[in-house]
Amino acid sequence: MGVCLVLHHFRKDRGPQHNYKLWTRLMLSEAELVATKTKSKGSQAQSPLTQNVTAIQGGTATLTCKVEQNDNTSLQWSNPAQQTLYFDDKKALRDNRIELVRSSWHELSINISDVTLSDEGQYTCSLFTMPVKTAKAFLIVLGVPQTPVISGFKGPVNEGDLVDLTCTTVGSKPAANIRWFKGDKEIRDVPSIKEPDSKGKTFTVRSTLGLQVDRNDDGVTVSCSVDHESLQSSPQVAKQVLDIQYVPSVKIDFSRNFAREGDELRLECRATGNPTPEAVKWKKDGAELPDPDRMVVEGNVLIISALNKTDNGTYYCEAANTMGHNSAEYILFVYDPSALAGQSGPDHAVIGGVVAVVVFITLCLVIVLGRYLARHKGTYLTNEAKGAEDAPDADTAIINAEGSQANAEDKKEYFI
Repeated sequence: MGVCLVLHHFRKDRGPQHNYKLWTRLMLSEAELVATKTKSKGSQAQSPLTQNVTAIQGGTATLTCKVEQNDNTSLQWSNPAQQTLYFDDKKALRDNRIELVRSSWHELSINISDVTLSDEGQYTCSLFTMPVKTAKAFLIVLGVPQTPVISGFKGPVNEGDLVDLTCTTVGSKPAANIRWFKGDKEIRDVPSIKEPDSKGKTFTVRSTLGLQVDRNDDGVTVSCSVDHESLQSSPQVAKQVLDIQYVPSVKIDFSRNFAREGDELRLECRATGNPTPEAVKWKKDGAELPDPDRMVVEGNVLIISALNKTDNGTYYCEAANTMGHNSAEYILFVYDPSALAGQSGPDHAVIGGVVAVVVFITLCLVIVLGRYLARHKGTYLTNEAKGAEDAPDADTAIINAEGSQANAEDKKEYFI
């Protein structure tokens, strides 16, 4: 009946503030009525249970309040300003972002979509017993950092210069972390400055990286990565490609290792630099090429046809850009074809040396074997020849043997 009376006073022409007060009065009246009934029955309802919630700015937060045992007692969610959001399944605050998820005697859950930093704070779940029992849930809203920006590079810069790159990101809450990378390698221990924004809820983070650059840094990508819990596993990245100017590097590649009379030789000049070097120049012994008919330049390649001894000398390739010039040299020696042919065939001197060594080793083995056989060839007298037959003992046999050497020729035995 009370609900009907209060609803009767809802007026469109009185404005939302008037209607909100009437709605609050209705909710309180029903809460007091339910609490009175509960007290009169002597029931004991448990305290409500809630949990703190963390949400990402722009995401959705779910607030849940549960009661394990409840004798038909109402549940209510209110915001940090103590405005009622939901009373049981009845929506109290006109905010399209707030929706009912579940309402029963044991649970009241609501969603807050498109969460903003201003939604952060302490929310209250009330169980309308006598006295009213409450539980608090703190909603934490993470501020998402904006895509970082790298400043300070005004390229191109010269080799050896010091470059300061500054990476900046705003809007993080809590303050984000910045990491630097040069190519795929992380540069560690680069300091950051974290400054709170004007409202004190989010942070601006800056980090400055100092690099002394060289030619190897030309075309290398330097990046700063913003890490923050609101970004989960996808950090935000800003990139800067380095543009480093340097004097040309020059190298000469040749088409053959041995140049013979009558052959064609191609010398290729490889020049790299920033800015790109101008057309290369070829010289011989510090002067212009002496024979333009046989020495032809095509792009960066020098072609010398029908080589002869007069082509011997030092050839120079020069390259230049706005940063300076550099050169490389190639020393040419033209060989006689017959000399190179001998070099290209089998090395007879080496083979002859091997044969001589083998013969020497064989002769040595024959000599050693002969000496061994000679030392083991001799005459051995039998016991008979030595007079051992009639000797009573060994000593007498030896004496008899010494005296009978003259008659022992017929009793020699030869062993080889």
